[in-house]
Amino acid sequence: MINAYLCRYIKVFFISVLLLLSFNLQAKRSEYHIAIKNHLFEPAKIVIPANTKVKLIIYNHDENVEEFDSFDLNREKVIFPNQQAIIFIGPLLVGEYNFFGEYHPHSARGKVIVNNIENVNNGGTKVIEIDKGGQNAN
Repeated sequence: MINAYLCRYIKVFFISVLLLLSFNLQAKRSEYHIAIKNHLFEPAKIVIPANTKVKLIIYNHDENVEEFDSFDLNREKVIFPNQQAIIFIGPLLVGEYNFFGEYHPHSARGKVIVNNIENVNNGGTKVIEIDKGGQNAN
């Protein structure tokens, strides 16, 4: 009888450890932050690693609605004024993927650049290339 209880506790323990590890792996997903200010994406370029699913958090600091739109990424999301949206992209092949603001397509433009090399600084935070201004992003 003691062995049955011990086996049950051991099973529960291992299942709990596996669940905690799976949640920990989910929590380590890379995050990239993009802001919409004055109808421009800042940064206009982000660099992400190839074959990795990443989380884009987009903040709309404008007083107008904007729609994140990308034919290359097959994503679109309306972002209300002073709100944020979360978009998951990837895993992607090496290359460049354009995005734009649907309501301001001539100024709100950006690009996701996918590399084979993961850029990480010493603190574990992802390094992104900053290129302000939307017109030269394409």
